[in-house]
Amino acid sequence: MIILKHISMIKALIFDFGNVFLNLGIEKSMKDTLKSFQLDSFSEEMYAINYLYEQGLLSTDEFLEFYLGLFPELKKEEIIQLWNSILKDFPSHRLKFIQNLALEKKYKLILLSNTNELHIDWVINNVPFYDTFKNSFDNFYLSHEIGLRKPDAAIFEYVLNQNHLKAKDCLFIDDTKEHILGASKMGIHTWNINPKTEDITNLFNVKNHLF
Repeated sequence: MIILKHISMIKALIFDFGNVFLNLGIEKSMKDTLKSFQLDSFSEEMYAINYLYEQGLLSTDEFLEFYLGLFPELKKEEIIQLWNSILKDFPSHRLKFIQNLALEKKYKLILLSNTNELHIDWVINNVPFYDTFKNSFDNFYLSHEIGLRKPDAAIFEYVLNQNHLKAKDCLFIDDTKEHILGASKMGIHTWNINPKTEDITNLFNVKNHLF
C-alpha cells in the first residue's frame, strides 16, 4: 500500500512490464536454468553479461556465444529456451485496463522496462495483442533500445527529460524493490507492486489511497 497526499499533481504513470502486465516465473526459471547449467548459483560474470545485454551493449549473437562458450554441451536453442522460460502469460484484463486509461487521456502513459531482444521477440511471437498494448502508451522505453537500465538514475532522468516531466509529477509502478528505490531517490512517487497479491488493474482502488 502506498499513500500520496497530493495525488492531483500526478501527470504521468510510468509502468514496468514484467510482473506488472506480463506474468513472470522468476523462481522456477532460475531453478531450471541452474539445474541445466549444473550450477549452484550464477556467477558475477554471468550477471554482468546479462546486464550488458539488457542495455543493448551486446548483440544477441554475442550473448549466445558467451553462454555456448560456458556450456558447450548445450545447443543454442536450449540456451534461448532457458533464457525465455521466465516469460509467462499476459492476462487480457490488463490490456483492457491500459486501453481504458489511454482513452481517458488523463495521464501520460509510459512503459519503462529492463528487457532484451530475445525476450521482446518472444513477446511479439506469443502475445497476439502486443502491438495494441504498445500503442496504448505515449512512450514505450525498452532498456536494450535506449542503452540504459533500471535502477540507474540516468534512465529515470532520460524519461523525465524526454517527456518534459518533473519527478514529483510522476508515479512509477514496478515489482522490483531495487528499481523502486532508484526512482524514489529521484523524487518520483512509487508503488512497489507485489505480483503475488496485487494487480495493476487495482491501481485506482480506494484502499490504495492513490487516487
